[in-house]
Amino acid sequence: MKESLWQNSASLPEFEALKKDIKTDVLIIGGGICGILCAYQLEKASIPYILVEGNTIASGITKNTTAKITSQHGLIYQKLFHSHGKEGAQKYLDINQQALAEYQKLCQEIDCNFETKDAFTYSLTDRSKLEEEVRCLNSIGFDASFEEKTELPFSVRGAVRFKDQAQFHPLKFIAEIASGLNIFEHTLVRELTPTEAITNHGKIHADKIILTTHFPFINKHGSYFLKLYQHRSYVSAYRNAAQFDGMYVDEDKSGMSFRNFNDFLLIGGGGHRTGKDGCSWKEIDKFADKYYPDAQCDFQWATQDCISVDSVPYIGQYSKNTPNMFVATGFNKWGMTSSMVSAIILKDLVAEKKNEYSDVFSPQRSILTPQLFINAFEATANLLAPTKKRCPHLGCALKWNKYEHSWDCPCHGSRFHEDGTLIDNPATGDLK
Repeated sequence: MKESLWQNSASLPEFEALKKDIKTDVLIIGGGICGILCAYQLEKASIPYILVEGNTIASGITKNTTAKITSQHGLIYQKLFHSHGKEGAQKYLDINQQALAEYQKLCQEIDCNFETKDAFTYSLTDRSKLEEEVRCLNSIGFDASFEEKTELPFSVRGAVRFKDQAQFHPLKFIAEIASGLNIFEHTLVRELTPTEAITNHGKIHADKIILTTHFPFINKHGSYFLKLYQHRSYVSAYRNAAQFDGMYVDEDKSGMSFRNFNDFLLIGGGGHRTGKDGCSWKEIDKFADKYYPDAQCDFQWATQDCISVDSVPYIGQYSKNTPNMFVATGFNKWGMTSSMVSAIILKDLVAEKKNEYSDVFSPQRSILTPQLFINAFEATANLLAPTKKRCPHLGCALKWNKYEHSWDCPCHGSRFHEDGTLIDNPATGDLK
Protein backbone atom coordinates (compact mmCIF):
# COMPACT_ATOMS: atom_id res chain seq x y z
CA MET A 1 0.00 0.00 0.00
CA LYS A 2 1.25 3.49 -0.81
CA GLU A 3 1.57 6.03 1.98
CA SER A 4 0.46 9.65 1.88
CA LEU A 5 2.76 12.57 2.51
CA TRP A 6 0.75 13.37 5.65
CA GLN A 7 1.34 9.94 7.18
CA ASN A 8 5.05 10.28 6.61
CA SER A 9 5.31 13.59 8.47
CA ALA A 10 3.06 13.33 11.54
CA SER A 11 2.37 11.08 14.52
CA LEU A 12 -1.04 10.69 16.12
CA PRO A 13 -2.00 10.06 19.75
CA GLU A 14 -3.10 6.54 20.69
CA PHE A 15 -6.22 5.57 22.62
CA GLU A 16 -7.30 2.43 24.45
CA ALA A 17 -9.98 0.06 23.22
CA LEU A 18 -13.32 -0.08 25.02
CA LYS A 19 -13.36 -3.01 27.47
CA LYS A 20 -16.62 -2.56 29.38
CA ASP A 21 -20.24 -1.50 29.07
CA ILE A 22 -20.71 2.25 29.14
CA LYS A 23 -23.41 4.93 28.93
CA THR A 24 -23.23 8.34 27.32
CA ASP A 25 -25.47 11.10 25.99
CA VAL A 26 -23.98 11.00 22.47
CA LEU A 27 -22.10 8.22 20.69
CA ILE A 28 -20.01 9.16 17.66
CA ILE A 29 -19.07 6.24 15.38
CA GLY A 30 -16.10 6.95 13.14
CA GLY A 31 -12.74 8.53 13.96
CA GLY A 32 -11.91 10.49 10.84
CA ILE A 33 -11.68 14.27 10.87
CA CYS A 34 -15.48 14.63 10.82
CA GLY A 35 -16.02 12.47 13.90
CA ILE A 36 -13.13 14.12 15.73
CA LEU A 37 -14.47 17.60 14.99
CA CYS A 38 -17.92 16.52 16.20
CA ALA A 39 -16.30 15.28 19.43
CA TYR A 40 -14.37 18.54 19.74
CA GLN A 41 -17.52 20.64 19.34
CA LEU A 42 -19.43 18.52 21.89
CA GLU A 43 -16.50 18.79 24.31
CA LYS A 44 -16.58 22.58 24.02
CA ALA A 45 -20.35 22.57 24.57
CA SER A 46 -20.00 20.31 27.67
CA ILE A 47 -22.23 17.64 26.10
CA PRO A 48 -21.22 14.14 27.31
CA TYR A 49 -20.07 11.91 24.43
CA ILE A 50 -17.73 9.14 23.43
CA LEU A 51 -16.20 8.45 20.03
CA VAL A 52 -15.40 4.92 18.86
CA GLU A 53 -13.17 4.00 15.93
CA GLY A 54 -12.82 0.47 14.59
CA ASN A 55 -9.15 0.97 13.75
CA THR A 56 -7.13 4.07 14.72
CA ILE A 57 -8.12 7.71 14.31
CA ALA A 58 -7.63 9.21 10.85
CA SER A 59 -6.68 5.81 9.43
CA GLY A 60 -9.37 5.81 6.73
CA ILE A 61 -10.07 8.45 4.10
CA THR A 62 -8.83 11.39 6.20
CA LYS A 63 -5.15 10.47 5.86
CA ASN A 64 -5.46 10.66 2.06
CA THR A 65 -7.04 14.09 1.65
CA THR A 66 -5.41 16.96 -0.25
CA ALA A 67 -6.42 19.12 2.75
CA LYS A 68 -7.83 22.23 1.11
CA ILE A 69 -10.04 24.32 3.39
CA THR A 70 -12.34 26.27 1.12
CA SER A 71 -15.92 27.32 0.44
CA GLN A 72 -15.23 26.87 -3.26
CA HIS A 73 -16.52 23.40 -4.09
CA GLY A 74 -16.15 23.33 -7.83
CA LEU A 75 -19.01 25.22 -9.53
CA ILE A 76 -21.54 24.40 -6.81
CA TYR A 77 -23.27 27.76 -6.44
CA GLN A 78 -25.02 27.85 -9.82
CA LYS A 79 -26.32 24.35 -9.02
CA LEU A 80 -27.55 25.58 -5.64
CA PHE A 81 -29.38 28.51 -7.24
CA HIS A 82 -31.28 25.97 -9.33
CA SER A 83 -31.93 23.37 -6.59
CA HIS A 84 -32.13 25.45 -3.38
CA GLY A 85 -32.74 29.00 -4.60
CA LYS A 86 -30.75 32.12 -3.75
CA GLU A 87 -31.38 31.71 0.00
CA GLY A 88 -30.08 28.13 -0.05
CA ALA A 89 -26.94 29.17 -1.93
CA GLN A 90 -26.40 31.97 0.58
CA LYS A 91 -26.73 29.57 3.50
CA TYR A 92 -24.34 27.07 1.94
CA LEU A 93 -21.74 29.80 1.44
CA ASP A 94 -22.21 31.32 4.90
CA ILE A 95 -21.82 28.05 6.84
CA ASN A 96 -18.77 27.05 4.81
CA GLN A 97 -17.19 30.45 5.40
CA GLN A 98 -17.99 29.97 9.09
CA ALA A 99 -16.21 26.61 8.95
CA LEU A 100 -13.19 28.26 7.34
CA ALA A 101 -13.15 30.91 10.08
CA GLU A 102 -13.30 28.19 12.76
CA TYR A 103 -10.25 26.49 11.25
CA GLN A 104 -8.42 29.83 11.09
CA LYS A 105 -9.14 30.41 14.78
CA LEU A 106 -8.10 26.91 15.87
CA CYS A 107 -4.95 26.83 13.75
CA GLN A 108 -3.57 30.00 15.35
CA GLU A 109 -2.60 27.79 18.28
CA ILE A 110 -1.65 24.64 16.32
CA ASP A 111 1.52 23.94 14.36
CA CYS A 112 -0.14 22.36 11.31
CA ASN A 113 1.32 24.27 8.34
CA PHE A 114 -1.82 26.38 8.03
CA GLU A 115 -1.54 28.81 5.12
CA THR A 116 -3.98 31.32 3.66
CA LYS A 117 -4.29 30.75 -0.10
CA ASP A 118 -6.63 31.83 -2.85
CA ALA A 119 -8.67 28.99 -4.38
CA PHE A 120 -9.30 28.66 -8.12
CA THR A 121 -11.70 26.48 -10.10
CA TYR A 122 -10.65 26.44 -13.74
CA SER A 123 -12.12 25.05 -16.93
CA LEU A 124 -10.35 23.77 -20.02
CA THR A 125 -13.41 24.10 -22.24
CA ASP A 126 -16.23 26.31 -20.93
CA ARG A 127 -15.81 29.97 -20.03
CA SER A 128 -19.57 30.58 -19.74
CA LYS A 129 -19.97 28.22 -16.75
CA LEU A 130 -17.25 30.11 -14.90
CA GLU A 131 -18.84 33.47 -15.63
CA GLU A 132 -22.23 32.17 -14.45
CA GLU A 133 -20.65 30.97 -11.20
CA VAL A 134 -19.18 34.42 -10.58
CA ARG A 135 -22.54 36.09 -11.29
CA CYS A 136 -24.31 33.80 -8.81
CA LEU A 137 -21.73 34.47 -6.10
CA ASN A 138 -21.67 38.21 -6.66
CA SER A 139 -25.47 38.31 -6.41
CA ILE A 140 -25.27 36.94 -2.84
CA GLY A 141 -22.60 39.44 -1.89
CA PHE A 142 -19.47 37.29 -2.21
CA ASP A 143 -16.42 38.79 -3.87
CA ALA A 144 -15.60 36.01 -6.34
CA SER A 145 -13.82 37.05 -9.50
CA PHE A 146 -13.27 35.71 -13.00
CA GLU A 147 -9.58 35.33 -13.89
CA GLU A 148 -8.38 35.20 -17.49
CA LYS A 149 -4.94 33.78 -16.64
CA THR A 150 -3.57 31.42 -14.00
CA GLU A 151 -0.20 30.09 -12.82
CA LEU A 152 -0.94 26.72 -14.41
CA PRO A 153 1.46 25.51 -17.10
CA PHE A 154 -1.34 25.01 -19.65
CA SER A 155 -3.97 27.25 -21.18
CA VAL A 156 -7.44 27.45 -19.64
CA ARG A 157 -10.68 29.20 -20.58
CA GLY A 158 -10.52 31.02 -17.26
CA ALA A 159 -10.94 30.43 -13.53
CA VAL A 160 -13.19 31.44 -10.64
CA ARG A 161 -11.18 32.93 -7.75
CA PHE A 162 -12.05 32.81 -4.04
CA LYS A 163 -9.70 34.96 -1.98
CA ASP A 164 -8.35 34.05 1.47
CA GLN A 165 -9.12 30.35 1.62
CA ALA A 166 -6.63 27.93 3.25
CA GLN A 167 -4.65 24.69 3.27
CA PHE A 168 -2.96 22.76 6.10
CA HIS A 169 -1.44 19.50 7.31
CA PRO A 170 -4.52 17.48 8.35
CA LEU A 171 -2.83 14.90 10.59
CA LYS A 172 -0.83 17.50 12.54
CA PHE A 173 -4.12 19.31 13.12
CA ILE A 174 -5.91 16.16 14.22
CA ALA A 175 -3.04 15.13 16.51
CA GLU A 176 -3.50 18.37 18.45
CA ILE A 177 -7.29 18.58 18.74
CA ALA A 178 -7.81 14.84 19.39
CA SER A 179 -5.57 14.85 22.48
CA GLY A 180 -7.78 14.84 25.55
CA LEU A 181 -10.98 13.87 23.74
CA ASN A 182 -13.03 10.88 24.93
CA ILE A 183 -11.97 8.40 22.22
CA PHE A 184 -11.77 4.60 22.04
CA GLU A 185 -9.75 3.04 19.22
CA HIS A 186 -9.88 -0.59 18.00
CA THR A 187 -13.56 -0.57 18.99
CA LEU A 188 -15.56 -1.81 16.03
CA VAL A 189 -19.33 -1.54 16.24
CA ARG A 190 -20.75 -4.98 15.33
CA GLU A 191 -24.45 -4.25 15.82
CA LEU A 192 -26.39 -1.06 16.20
CA THR A 193 -29.87 -0.22 17.45
CA PRO A 194 -31.34 3.28 17.87
CA THR A 195 -29.98 3.42 21.42
CA GLU A 196 -27.23 0.83 21.71
CA ALA A 197 -24.00 -0.16 19.98
CA ILE A 198 -22.47 -3.60 20.50
CA THR A 199 -18.70 -3.96 20.17
CA ASN A 200 -16.41 -6.94 20.74
CA HIS A 201 -15.74 -6.01 24.35
CA GLY A 202 -18.66 -3.95 25.56
CA LYS A 203 -22.04 -2.34 24.92
CA ILE A 204 -22.52 1.39 24.58
CA HIS A 205 -25.88 2.85 25.53
CA ALA A 206 -26.44 6.32 24.08
CA ASP A 207 -29.38 8.69 23.97
CA LYS A 208 -28.23 9.90 20.54
CA ILE A 209 -25.91 8.44 17.90
CA ILE A 210 -23.90 10.22 15.19
CA LEU A 211 -22.48 8.22 12.26
CA THR A 212 -19.37 9.71 10.69
CA THR A 213 -18.13 6.52 9.01
CA HIS A 214 -17.57 8.05 5.55
CA PHE A 215 -20.25 5.84 3.91
CA PRO A 216 -23.20 5.06 6.24
CA PHE A 217 -23.38 1.33 6.94
CA ILE A 218 -27.02 1.02 8.11
CA ASN A 219 -29.03 -0.01 5.05
CA LYS A 220 -32.57 -0.33 6.39
CA HIS A 221 -32.89 3.43 6.95
CA GLY A 222 -32.14 6.44 4.80
CA SER A 223 -31.52 4.74 1.39
CA TYR A 224 -27.89 5.84 1.37
CA PHE A 225 -27.08 2.89 -0.91
CA LEU A 226 -29.05 4.81 -3.56
CA LYS A 227 -28.20 8.37 -2.50
CA LEU A 228 -24.41 7.91 -2.66
CA TYR A 229 -21.68 6.43 -4.78
CA GLN A 230 -17.91 6.51 -4.30
CA HIS A 231 -15.35 8.17 -6.54
CA ARG A 232 -11.68 7.16 -6.51
CA SER A 233 -8.83 9.54 -7.38
CA TYR A 234 -5.07 9.68 -7.08
CA VAL A 235 -2.38 12.03 -5.79
CA SER A 236 1.35 12.32 -6.43
CA ALA A 237 3.74 14.63 -4.54
CA TYR A 238 6.71 15.98 -6.51
CA ARG A 239 9.92 17.77 -5.61
CA ASN A 240 11.50 20.16 -8.15
CA ALA A 241 8.14 21.14 -9.59
CA ALA A 242 6.20 24.43 -9.53
CA GLN A 243 5.44 26.57 -6.49
CA PHE A 244 1.94 28.02 -6.88
CA ASP A 245 0.50 30.90 -4.86
CA GLY A 246 -2.99 29.39 -5.10
CA MET A 247 -4.88 26.10 -4.93
CA TYR A 248 -6.39 24.84 -8.20
CA VAL A 249 -9.04 22.33 -9.24
CA ASP A 250 -10.64 21.51 -12.59
CA GLU A 251 -14.40 21.99 -12.72
CA ASP A 252 -14.56 18.64 -14.52
CA LYS A 253 -14.68 15.75 -12.04
CA SER A 254 -12.15 13.84 -14.13
CA GLY A 255 -9.72 16.76 -14.24
CA MET A 256 -6.66 17.62 -12.16
CA SER A 257 -6.01 19.51 -8.93
CA PHE A 258 -2.93 21.27 -7.60
CA ARG A 259 -1.59 22.57 -4.30
CA ASN A 260 1.84 22.94 -2.70
CA PHE A 261 3.11 21.71 0.64
CA ASN A 262 6.57 22.90 1.62
CA ASP A 263 8.85 21.80 -1.25
CA PHE A 264 6.24 19.53 -2.81
CA LEU A 265 3.68 20.06 -5.54
CA LEU A 266 0.66 17.80 -4.98
CA ILE A 267 -1.08 16.85 -8.23
CA GLY A 268 -4.39 15.02 -8.07
CA GLY A 269 -6.23 13.34 -10.93
CA GLY A 270 -7.14 10.08 -12.64
CA GLY A 271 -10.61 10.10 -11.09
CA HIS A 272 -13.23 7.41 -11.75
CA ARG A 273 -16.14 5.71 -10.06
CA THR A 274 -14.82 3.12 -7.61
CA GLY A 275 -14.88 -0.33 -9.19
CA LYS A 276 -14.74 1.07 -12.73
CA ASP A 277 -11.70 1.14 -14.97
CA GLY A 278 -9.27 3.98 -14.36
CA CYS A 279 -5.65 4.79 -15.04
CA SER A 280 -4.58 5.41 -11.42
CA TRP A 281 -1.35 7.42 -11.23
CA LYS A 282 -0.50 7.00 -14.93
CA GLU A 283 -2.36 10.15 -15.97
CA ILE A 284 -0.55 12.21 -13.33
CA ASP A 285 2.85 10.73 -14.23
CA LYS A 286 2.28 11.54 -17.89
CA PHE A 287 1.33 15.12 -17.01
CA ALA A 288 4.38 15.61 -14.77
CA ASP A 289 6.73 14.16 -17.39
CA LYS A 290 5.42 16.69 -19.90
CA TYR A 291 5.38 19.85 -17.77
CA TYR A 292 7.93 19.13 -15.02
CA PRO A 293 10.52 16.77 -16.55
CA ASP A 294 13.01 17.38 -13.71
CA ALA A 295 10.47 16.65 -10.97
CA GLN A 296 10.96 13.75 -8.56
CA CYS A 297 7.92 11.86 -7.25
CA ASP A 298 8.42 11.00 -3.56
CA PHE A 299 4.87 10.03 -2.54
CA GLN A 300 1.82 8.55 -4.25
CA TRP A 301 -1.51 7.68 -2.70
CA ALA A 302 -5.19 7.30 -3.55
CA THR A 303 -8.35 8.59 -1.93
CA GLN A 304 -12.06 7.88 -2.12
CA ASP A 305 -14.95 10.32 -1.89
CA CYS A 306 -18.67 9.84 -1.26
CA ILE A 307 -20.67 11.68 -3.91
CA SER A 308 -24.27 12.72 -3.23
CA VAL A 309 -26.89 12.85 -5.97
CA ASP A 310 -27.13 16.67 -5.92
CA SER A 311 -23.57 17.73 -4.91
CA VAL A 312 -24.66 18.72 -1.38
CA PRO A 313 -23.64 16.70 1.70
CA TYR A 314 -26.15 14.84 3.85
CA ILE A 315 -25.88 16.28 7.36
CA GLY A 316 -28.63 15.79 9.92
CA GLN A 317 -31.18 13.21 11.05
CA TYR A 318 -30.26 9.82 9.55
CA SER A 319 -33.82 9.13 8.39
CA LYS A 320 -37.34 10.23 9.25
CA ASN A 321 -37.80 7.04 11.28
CA THR A 322 -34.65 7.50 13.41
CA PRO A 323 -35.14 10.73 15.40
CA ASN A 324 -32.11 10.15 17.65
CA MET A 325 -29.66 9.03 14.97
CA PHE A 326 -27.66 11.51 12.89
CA VAL A 327 -25.27 11.32 9.95
CA ALA A 328 -22.63 13.29 8.07
CA THR A 329 -21.66 11.97 4.64
CA GLY A 330 -21.52 12.75 0.91
CA PHE A 331 -18.85 15.45 1.06
CA ASN A 332 -18.24 15.40 -2.71
CA LYS A 333 -14.42 15.77 -2.44
CA TRP A 334 -14.63 18.69 0.00
CA GLY A 335 -14.23 16.87 3.29
CA MET A 336 -12.30 19.48 5.26
CA THR A 337 -14.87 22.29 5.28
CA SER A 338 -17.77 19.83 5.13
CA SER A 339 -16.50 18.07 8.26
CA MET A 340 -16.42 21.34 10.20
CA VAL A 341 -19.86 22.27 8.83
CA SER A 342 -21.11 18.87 10.05
CA ALA A 343 -19.67 19.38 13.52
CA ILE A 344 -21.27 22.82 13.86
CA ILE A 345 -24.71 21.64 12.69
CA LEU A 346 -24.76 18.31 14.54
CA LYS A 347 -23.69 19.89 17.81
CA ASP A 348 -26.90 21.95 17.68
CA LEU A 349 -29.13 19.09 16.52
CA VAL A 350 -28.10 16.65 19.26
CA ALA A 351 -28.66 19.46 21.78
CA GLU A 352 -32.14 19.91 20.24
CA LYS A 353 -31.36 23.47 19.18
CA LYS A 354 -32.42 25.01 15.90
CA ASN A 355 -29.67 25.46 13.33
CA GLU A 356 -30.46 27.93 10.57
CA TYR A 357 -28.36 26.06 8.00
CA SER A 358 -29.55 22.51 8.61
CA ASP A 359 -32.37 22.54 6.04
CA VAL A 360 -29.91 22.91 3.13
CA PHE A 361 -28.12 19.69 4.14
CA SER A 362 -31.12 17.67 5.34
CA PRO A 363 -30.82 13.97 4.41
CA GLN A 364 -34.60 13.96 3.97
CA ARG A 365 -34.57 16.34 0.98
CA SER A 366 -35.64 15.14 -2.46
CA ILE A 367 -33.19 12.80 -4.20
CA LEU A 368 -34.97 12.64 -7.57
CA THR A 369 -32.03 13.52 -9.81
CA PRO A 370 -30.43 11.84 -12.86
CA GLN A 371 -27.59 10.60 -10.64
CA LEU A 372 -30.08 8.62 -8.54
CA PHE A 373 -31.08 6.57 -11.59
CA ILE A 374 -27.45 6.06 -12.57
CA ASN A 375 -26.74 4.73 -9.07
CA ALA A 376 -29.76 2.41 -9.26
CA PHE A 377 -28.66 1.12 -12.68
CA GLU A 378 -25.11 0.44 -11.49
CA ALA A 379 -26.37 -1.43 -8.45
CA THR A 380 -28.80 -3.55 -10.48
CA ALA A 381 -26.22 -4.39 -13.16
CA ASN A 382 -23.61 -5.46 -10.61
CA LEU A 383 -26.09 -7.43 -8.52
CA LEU A 384 -26.92 -9.46 -11.64
CA ALA A 385 -23.31 -9.87 -12.80
CA PRO A 386 -22.23 -13.55 -12.61
CA THR A 387 -19.08 -13.63 -10.48
CA LYS A 388 -18.00 -15.49 -7.35
CA LYS A 389 -16.50 -12.48 -5.55
CA ARG A 390 -19.41 -10.64 -3.91
CA CYS A 391 -19.42 -7.66 -1.59
CA PRO A 392 -20.82 -8.55 1.86
CA HIS A 393 -22.48 -5.12 2.06
CA LEU A 394 -25.36 -5.80 -0.38
CA GLY A 395 -24.04 -8.58 -2.60
CA CYS A 396 -22.74 -6.65 -5.61
CA ALA A 397 -20.12 -8.20 -7.90
CA LEU A 398 -16.58 -7.13 -7.03
CA LYS A 399 -14.08 -5.99 -9.67
CA TRP A 400 -10.32 -6.56 -9.53
CA ASN A 401 -8.30 -3.32 -9.32
CA LYS A 402 -5.04 -4.24 -11.06
CA TYR A 403 -3.29 -1.00 -10.11
CA GLU A 404 -3.92 -1.19 -6.36
CA HIS A 405 -4.33 -4.98 -6.14
CA SER A 406 -7.70 -4.83 -4.42
CA TRP A 407 -11.25 -6.07 -4.92
CA ASP A 408 -13.52 -3.02 -5.40
CA CYS A 409 -17.30 -2.69 -5.37
CA PRO A 410 -18.75 -0.55 -8.22
CA CYS A 411 -22.08 -0.19 -6.39
CA HIS A 412 -21.09 1.47 -3.13
CA GLY A 413 -17.30 1.56 -3.02
CA SER A 414 -16.31 -1.08 -0.48
CA ARG A 415 -12.74 -2.30 -1.06
CA PHE A 416 -10.84 -5.40 0.06
CA HIS A 417 -7.24 -6.55 0.03
CA GLU A 418 -6.33 -9.47 -2.20
CA ASP A 419 -6.69 -11.81 0.79
CA GLY A 420 -10.24 -10.51 1.43
CA THR A 421 -9.58 -8.27 4.44
CA LEU A 422 -11.62 -5.06 4.46
CA ILE A 423 -10.04 -1.76 3.38
CA ASP A 424 -12.96 0.69 2.94
CA ASN A 425 -16.61 0.66 4.02
CA PRO A 426 -19.67 0.52 3.76
CA ALA A 427 -18.97 -3.21 4.18
CA THR A 428 -18.29 -3.93 7.85
CA GLY A 429 -16.48 -7.27 7.51
CA ASP A 430 -13.99 -9.22 5.44
CA LEU A 431 -14.78 -11.34 2.40
CA LYS A 432 -15.69 -14.92 3.24
